[in-house]
Amino acid sequence: MTGAALAGGGVRDSILHSLGSNPEVVWGALIAFVVVVLLTPAVGGMARVLGVVDPPGGRRLNRLPVPRLGGVALFLGVLVPSLAFLNVGRENRGLLLGAAVAVVVGAIDDFRGLRWYEKLGGEIAAAAIPVAFGVWVNRFTFPFLGINALPEWAGVPLTILWIVAIMNMVNFLDGMDGLAAGVSAIAGLTFAVIALSLGKVDAAILSAIVFGACLGFLRHNFYPARIFMGDSGALLLGYLLATISVQGLLKTAATVALFFPLLVLAVPIVDTTFVVARRLKHGQRVFVGDQAHLHHRFLRRGYSQTRAALTIWAWCLALAAAALATRFVPFRAHGVWHLWPTLLAVGIGLVALAFSVYVVYILEIVKVGNPISRRREPGDPLRKAS
Repeated sequence: MTGAALAGGGVRDSILHSLGSNPEVVWGALIAFVVVVLLTPAVGGMARVLGVVDPPGGRRLNRLPVPRLGGVALFLGVLVPSLAFLNVGRENRGLLLGAAVAVVVGAIDDFRGLRWYEKLGGEIAAAAIPVAFGVWVNRFTFPFLGINALPEWAGVPLTILWIVAIMNMVNFLDGMDGLAAGVSAIAGLTFAVIALSLGKVDAAILSAIVFGACLGFLRHNFYPARIFMGDSGALLLGYLLATISVQGLLKTAATVALFFPLLVLAVPIVDTTFVVARRLKHGQRVFVGDQAHLHHRFLRRGYSQTRAALTIWAWCLALAAAALATRFVPFRAHGVWHLWPTLLAVGIGLVALAFSVYVVYILEIVKVGNPISRRREPGDPLRKAS
């Protein structure tokens, strides 16, 4: 048996052993799923009574009024198994406290609306709490450069910036039935597997809880949605994914750990980057919503909401597979490159790259050489929307 095969088998055996030794990973996901499935209809009814409802019209895609306070159900679905299975030490206490603040800020915005700077201030407050409890990047590992230490004056603000950025990215992505919940579920499952392989049990449990909670919410949020997660849910999920990536992935000695969250969260990162760049280019306000997001562009190209959501999920799965291949395919075991594992890893990476190029092409994000754009008449609304 080759060294690469031994290395790959060792990683798989380690994960299975860790999963067997920590069944809380599975139980956390199951309990989160059940809690969210059961509580979401009650939260939706409460939102209707309180008038926290998205009416049709404007940027919204729903044709009927839909309650938007689903983040409360998501928070309870995360909190219950977290208190049951997580080691509630200093870092995890700060993480859960920050999650509560994120939900409260989002819920206030769902109820009465917040000015952009009020909302941003609340997001910074939520992000600063886990940092104050020790969840910040004090070191990271970069290929060919080894382990790099970060001083507190650099690591603390960078961590807060990362958390706030991901919170807003998931919030920007939450514009279509099931989209943000599905992307977050994929990210949570991927983070759980990677964190478990790195021996980060708490991060694996919390990631699995996020996966279970999102899966349970999709029971009510997939098209046609009976409830929206609102800012309370989007800010919560963005906060959790960002802090998990800090606590369980970035602060490890794994050589490519820096790229795991960038790959897994690539879709919300690309969506936000594109939208912000477009608004700056046209002199528009960054925090004012529009219909320039990736999911809106899919709809304008004739995709149904279901097909658009499934396509973006598939894109996320391809990128998650690339992240998992980077971690688990032993293409360079013990300092030696191995041909077949390398070809496998490159093949998975090329699939993810091809999917990304397909999305860029079909949405005409880059129009140079795109015959679809050239064939459109000047008065075509799709050409104008591009």
